[in-house]
Amino acid sequence: MGAGTAYGITQLDRTDVPGLATQSDGRWPYPQISAAPLPPGSPGPLDPDNEAGTHHTDLRALLLPAPDGATDDKALRGTDGWLPTKRFLTVFAAREDREEIGQLLTDSGLRHIAARGWTTGDGTHTGIYLLQFDTALMAEDVLGELADYSTPVYAARGAAAAEADDGYPTAADISGITRFAYDEVRPYGAAHVRQAYLGAGDVVALVVQSRKGSAAAVPFQQTVTLQSRLLG
Repeated sequence: MGAGTAYGITQLDRTDVPGLATQSDGRWPYPQISAAPLPPGSPGPLDPDNEAGTHHTDLRALLLPAPDGATDDKALRGTDGWLPTKRFLTVFAAREDREEIGQLLTDSGLRHIAARGWTTGDGTHTGIYLLQFDTALMAEDVLGELADYSTPVYAARGAAAAEADDGYPTAADISGITRFAYDEVRPYGAAHVRQAYLGAGDVVALVVQSRKGSAAAVPFQQTVTLQSRLLG
């Protein structure tokens, strides 16, 4: 599945990314997905000539759309598509962690946060958060403060303990995108939580999926892969 997913989206042009709508293996039916075009003469965030790793496209246009039939999470729309930092920080469980992360983002020159969320028919909730900084170096430093190879540095709400998702297929990773994926450690809380941090140029992304009982691996991997492709 991982190899098939990776091949399906990495062999296409920037403006032609399919939604991987095949449902027989558990993938969600995303609509046709097209990355927003770059302004004329502007390099992509992973272009060697773009030393700052700048996303010249409006960050809000790089959010993965919800799959067909999903219910929009209006709380993540923010104002004019920008989510307040305070609202983003509610992703994290402990108050002291929220305060520490908030200070980290301030000190690191966070520019803004674009977010989108939805709930699918099976009750799985997805939240995607794109945090943009002045340079790729700043974003890389922030990513290093939030994510570690073995576990997230700060616990997400509803997941007291999480560990590296060893079942995540590396073949699904997008070249140039740093990816840390985690799975909640059993026994689960009120909901099973999966999460992934991504580093792409001047952007740090967080994808969180949760579902009462068990959150399936395939739509999580699909969502992370498609969002990675849009950021690259």
